[in-house]
Amino acid sequence: MASQPEISRALVVHPHFHRRYTGITRHVENVVPELARELETRAIGSHFGPSLPRIRWGELLGRIRREPVVWHAHRNNEMLVGMLLRLLGRQVRLVFTRHTSKAPSGFTRWLARSADALVALTSEVAEAMALPSTIVAHGIDLGRFQPPADRAEAWRKLGLGGRYGVGVVGRIRKEKGQGDFLEAIRPLLLTHPEWRAVLVGLAKGAEEQWVKSLGQGLGDRLVLAGEQSVIQPWYQGFSILVHPSYLEGYSLVHVEAMASGCCVVASRLKYLDTLIEHGRTGFFFEPGDVKGMRELLDMLMREPERAREVGRNAAEHARSRCGIEHEAQALRDLYLSLMKG
Repeated sequence: MASQPEISRALVVHPHFHRRYTGITRHVENVVPELARELETRAIGSHFGPSLPRIRWGELLGRIRREPVVWHAHRNNEMLVGMLLRLLGRQVRLVFTRHTSKAPSGFTRWLARSADALVALTSEVAEAMALPSTIVAHGIDLGRFQPPADRAEAWRKLGLGGRYGVGVVGRIRKEKGQGDFLEAIRPLLLTHPEWRAVLVGLAKGAEEQWVKSLGQGLGDRLVLAGEQSVIQPWYQGFSILVHPSYLEGYSLVHVEAMASGCCVVASRLKYLDTLIEHGRTGFFFEPGDVKGMRELLDMLMREPERAREVGRNAAEHARSRCGIEHEAQALRDLYLSLMKG
């Protein structure tokens, strides 16, 4: 069996084979530098920032033939490539993270069974996979996501007018709930003229036309900001972050917004009960409950100081238990146990 020093020299690779910048991209950008503090950890793929440590294919193919390598896949296509690499290198270990609580296809389940270790973000995700899993929740870089010195000034810098911002961050799709948000916020924007509503996220084709039709008549009270690769200024400007999704495996948006001091108003997804305390660090409404969402938003838009207080509580909570170092340590332990085995 390898000694501890030999194990700690194992190479860890996080791939990203997707044509867009997504929440998984952001997760890899967060966790790779933290893992690299104690294990050699590189990324391979596209859409990463320039400072992220990377590895080229030529170097990787050479190293898998002579030393231990952990390939940590996040998508099916990345897992397939990992299986090919394992044919070339006898010391390649495969880790597969499942990011959604949707029931997996037979193909995804087959891939997961081929992994040396399966990671689930929540117990709900693990239950959907119905396979032995290690539960490791995502953490965030608390140096990047933190409250602004002056939220009013942070909002002003976005140049959208008004005094306060309430927004949704995420790919624009019907199951993400942006339609419910617009239905809930429409009458409130007319009675609270100092507020602006913002949708931050990619909308394409029919989805773009759909969300534009829902926003008709709101003028500059509604801003479609599109996809943003740098998201921190939006969290720091928003007073309220709404997350109206019907289904999520695990969303970084909740944690990033809380760490940035936003008051989070979210649909009550199962895993959030361990993250948000209703009334103290955020607020819940039932998925699809437009009336319940509207009542919460009306209360907070009438009492912006309440939103600020809840945002401060949320930031303290996130900073105490949601840092990327917690996730990185759990993953290091998992990698080292695989190499020992």
